[in-house]
Amino acid sequence: MTDLSTEDQKLVTLARATRARTGAAEGAAVRDADGRTYAAATVDLPSLQVSALGVCVAMAVASGSRGLEAAVVLTEASEPAGADVDAVRDLGGAGLPVHVGDPRGTIGATLTT
Repeated sequence: MTDLSTEDQKLVTLARATRARTGAAEGAAVRDADGRTYAAATVDLPSLQVSALGVCVAMAVASGSRGLEAAVVLTEASEPAGADVDAVRDLGGAGLPVHVGDPRGTIGATLTT
């Protein structure tokens, strides 16, 4: 895998720490167009299930973000759900990098929205 920028590596660190702290299935982080970051873990309640990346996008939207620059998701799955990538594209537009890594934070692939 190619080296990530310093800013994208910060997203990996945030996603990894959030996942580890909560023991969730996934951790994710996004950076918005203003440079603000949002990190989240999977929500898995009996009445509410939201992926970590979905929570990050929702947090950014609820905070008034008008776009995204990058996203990271750390998961045991081979790739994030299509709906999650779609949500990132909805807010960030086409061509946005979504770095996908394992729970330890090793990035194995970068998808483009």
